[in-house]
Amino acid sequence: MHKLGWAWEDCEYIAPTTLEINRLKSEQNAVVLAHSYQKPEIMYGVGDFVGDSYDLSRKATDHPAQKIVFCSVYFMGETAKLLNPDKEVVMPRVAGCSLADSITPEQVRALRSEYPDAGVVCYVNSYAQVKAEGDSCCTSSNVVEAMPQEEIIFIPDKLMGQNLRAMTSKKIIAWEGTCIVHEGFNEESVMAIRQRSRR
Repeated sequence: MHKLGWAWEDCEYIAPTTLEINRLKSEQNAVVLAHSYQKPEIMYGVGDFVGDSYDLSRKATDHPAQKIVFCSVYFMGETAKLLNPDKEVVMPRVAGCSLADSITPEQVRALRSEYPDAGVVCYVNSYAQVKAEGDSCCTSSNVVEAMPQEEIIFIPDKLMGQNLRAMTSKKIIAWEGTCIVHEGFNEESVMAIRQRSRR
């Protein structure tokens, strides 16, 4: 076993596929975007860029490739297409996201009816049809203060909504959506990661 955890058999199995993907990427004028939740062989074997969803979509905008292969969940591929309307965007496997799946456009419209004076801020980790129902779309930055309304409906991430409440005097009405990956982060898990990285 290699000290990084790769057995020789793993390398023999993965290497031919990696080489073939890289050959096809060059042949088809494609760029591969790998979200940071992907397996190492995707991130470091075939990914041209590794990172978070919005940053990857922006990098694809500046890249000359006409085909974007996004190794991610579905809403990330949608974001890449929104920012690159003239490019082809493909996803190796269409996967859902518990956070994006937690809210529909109809539910956003219902929230607007319930809180008619509130502005709607939508986190980028959502589907395009949900983004279209909002007044503003954000990444991890706080755009709440720039909104003219005193009440803000924040969708779909309740954890981010809770954080925003501590950063603003505005009333935050947070949707109850969560990401199953983000739910796993707590003080103990973060401390364990820090300790492992110091070794």
